[in-house]
Amino acid sequence: MKKRTMMLLVAAFPITVTSMAQNVQPADSVARQLPEVVITSEMPVTRLEGSTLVSTIAGSVLRDAGNALDVLAQLPMITVNDKSVEITGRSNVKIFIDGRPLHDEDELRQLRSEDMKRVELLMAPGALYESNVGAVLKIVTKKRFIKGLSATAEAEAERKRRWSGVEHVATGYHSGAEEVFLSLSFNHSANLIKGSTVNSFLHEGNPVRIGSTQNNGHTTNVCTAKAGFNHSGKTLSFGAYYRINPEHGNQANDGTEWMDGENDEDRHINRRTSAVNHLVSAYFDNTFGGKYHLHFDGNFKRSSSSSDVCTAYPHSVTAAVGSSENRRNTLWAGRLYVDFALFKGSFTAGAQSSYTHSALDYEMLNAEIAQYIPSYTSDARQTAAALFAQWSRTAGRLSLSVGARYEFADYIFCKNGIRDNGISRRDNVVTPDISLGYRINNCSQISLGYKTSTVKPPYSQLTGSLNYVGCHEVEGGNTGLRDERMHHIFLSGTFYDFMLQADFIRSTDTYAFVKQLHPQKNLMLMLHPVNTDVSAFSLYLMWGKTVKRWKPGVTLGMYRQWLDMAGTRYGKPILSYYADNAVSLPHNFLITASVSGQTRGDMHTNRFGSTAFTMNVAVSKQFMKKSLTVKLSATDVFNTACHDWTMNTFGVFVDKKQTYDRRSILLSVSYSFRPHKSKYKGEAAAEDEMKRL
Repeated sequence: MKKRTMMLLVAAFPITVTSMAQNVQPADSVARQLPEVVITSEMPVTRLEGSTLVSTIAGSVLRDAGNALDVLAQLPMITVNDKSVEITGRSNVKIFIDGRPLHDEDELRQLRSEDMKRVELLMAPGALYESNVGAVLKIVTKKRFIKGLSATAEAEAERKRRWSGVEHVATGYHSGAEEVFLSLSFNHSANLIKGSTVNSFLHEGNPVRIGSTQNNGHTTNVCTAKAGFNHSGKTLSFGAYYRINPEHGNQANDGTEWMDGENDEDRHINRRTSAVNHLVSAYFDNTFGGKYHLHFDGNFKRSSSSSDVCTAYPHSVTAAVGSSENRRNTLWAGRLYVDFALFKGSFTAGAQSSYTHSALDYEMLNAEIAQYIPSYTSDARQTAAALFAQWSRTAGRLSLSVGARYEFADYIFCKNGIRDNGISRRDNVVTPDISLGYRINNCSQISLGYKTSTVKPPYSQLTGSLNYVGCHEVEGGNTGLRDERMHHIFLSGTFYDFMLQADFIRSTDTYAFVKQLHPQKNLMLMLHPVNTDVSAFSLYLMWGKTVKRWKPGVTLGMYRQWLDMAGTRYGKPILSYYADNAVSLPHNFLITASVSGQTRGDMHTNRFGSTAFTMNVAVSKQFMKKSLTVKLSATDVFNTACHDWTMNTFGVFVDKKQTYDRRSILLSVSYSFRPHKSKYKGEAAAEDEMKRL
């Protein structure tokens, strides 16, 4: 399942601050990945326009890279990790292809690099987008309007500790202004995480240690089917599509748990999950009066998921602990805006609304454990509305963008059918933004900006549910989590072959995970999120230059935060580096190699271990007039990436040792038959709410 990325990504000096929050995996595993920022020396084709980085793909070596993911992985400020696109220093990224939003990553695998014209990275999105959108990535393709049938197919096989694979087929028929399309995909992933956890603390004045070992295997099968139509005229366009995503997963965790003075107990955790997501999206787009552009988007999403967990102790008298969870989500959303020329600039104004319903039924099947983890039902409903306006203009060397967004939300939370007035609330927020850019010359630009935003926690963290982890440990959410308020100042600049990105973010009521004693009859620890304030500064310096067929790039960076909690400071800085090399060879060969590393340092309440050196390599080749692309890649070649972390909160010190499936070999084969550029112009009406679900 997709989880909301709430993490900081550091590599190549790239530390990505994802809404300044943390992400915790089940069984006491806080996830913090420090992927690399991949920079090639194609800097001559990347320029800063205001606060937007524009990279020209057509005519560069990247046109033969393979698919869109391969291209994005080579651009400044962008990293691709396990098919997920992240922007350095930004959270909540929205991706568009020819003006329409990306709703699944299959589209990036389907889009060929030779069909891409340019990539625009908006580092300071205006009021047109939700206030918490940190960056917008726009992919513009070449104009290819071929009538008739078109098709693409791709297959991937990846070997980590286990085998994973992806199969994707897309086809469409185009007849003038009319278009119908269909795509099918299947993704099988198998991951294995090994590790150990030791919790050290004082209890009644005596030192105590509680620990566990994990051998966690997770297998997931995801299918996606999408079908739709589109009509695109000279001034009038409209279309719709339907997408369904069934998903099944199985997680088996064999290990032990122990406490000082007690014997080690073998433990087996089995989790089975099943989910299905339905999405209907429609749009209407019209230009009238020769200068007024009107656009409407509507979305409906419904999802349901269920999971059954059983923790057994096969060689002990301890009774098995079982639980079940059923979640149902519904979203209705609409957005309408108009844009036109105003005062020699571009003006956009509009409105947006959404209704979200998230319900959870939790049942604890062990009567003894139910005394402190009881069964319950929860129901969360939110009605939201927003008004927004933005004006931008370029005059000579100067570019200016100003905007404002008003957001209203009515949130109602009920537990066991009873409304909780302490948690239910109404919010009214105004979030302004402004950015100013100056072009020094054709090779040097600078941009300065400020924006505020509101970040709402995911619904999964607002349920307040507790999950059984072991005889002395539980994990849970927090129904009292408040919305995060962010103030963001940024500075961007390019000077010939150099690029600079600096950010200062002040967040109030962001949430961080803590572990502390949980008041129960038996000694119990609880891992859960709490609100806290944090300030962070990040700085990235990048260089790249083309030397004939060799295109090297280097990124250096630093992340430093200021966070105090319960008398403990978390402020150790993280330094990182990334060195990338791309070599273009005759006969459509492209070879890339990168090395990266980072020092030990703090991100929120976690201190992550250092990685001195990791290496990734890839080689791709195109055949049959570039219709067939074959790529072979290897990540973490020497298995040197470190995923260990520690946490010290409220007197509990956690030492986590773990190894992920980072090292892998992947073979990808893709074929395109008469590829066609879609004219679908639909966007997302409430992307932020979709991610929260």
